[in-house]
Amino acid sequence: MSSSTRHALPAPTGAPRTTALTALLAAAAAAFLAGCASGPEATWSDPQLGAKPLQGARVLVVCEAAETTLQQLCLDRMSEEATARGLTPVRPAQPPAAAGGVGRGAEAYVGAARTAGATALLLTSVTPDSGQVSRPSPFSIGIGGFGFGGGHVGAGVGVSVPIGGGGYASNPGFAANSSFTEAGSGRLLWSARTSTTTSDFNAGMGTMARTLMEAAEKAGVF
Repeated sequence: MSSSTRHALPAPTGAPRTTALTALLAAAAAAFLAGCASGPEATWSDPQLGAKPLQGARVLVVCEAAETTLQQLCLDRMSEEATARGLTPVRPAQPPAAAGGVGRGAEAYVGAARTAGATALLLTSVTPDSGQVSRPSPFSIGIGGFGFGGGHVGAGVGVSVPIGGGGYASNPGFAANSSFTEAGSGRLLWSARTSTTTSDFNAGMGTMARTLMEAAEKAGVF
């Protein structure tokens, strides 16, 4: 192929690139808004944990939250994730009263775990994440026009999260602290904390439950 032939090839249009970039920006915005956690913010395991002590075990799943709806959603998501990893989740015959708040500790529930015939207690406490309040928004994209290969492509893409408030987030999101405690001895086996910046608790709790249970699995709890 001659030099003149090569130069005679039509230049690619900017439309496909514009579409791809728009889709990329939309995906990035959606991921930010979902508030997905890539891993726990803190995790701890008993140095004497052993090799998968709770593999296939029956576990009592307990959730503490300030509201009944949040408590039940937490129970649903944590039970689903436990089942997906080969555990047999059992719900308490009488869940803790939401009005009592959180922070009772595993000792308040290990007796119920023994009564239910569970090997361990899976306790999760959900609270608003005050650490997310009024922090500068890290996500802002605005695109007017730009060029590729000497050409010019116009794009009307603009993303700014959150809207208003001088660029500061006002919704606190949620945090979840979860732990596995041996029912017979009351020994803490593992614990971790994660959080989500989304105000959609349904989506946020699903993400946090998955993050916590994946971390426990990687730690060798089951």
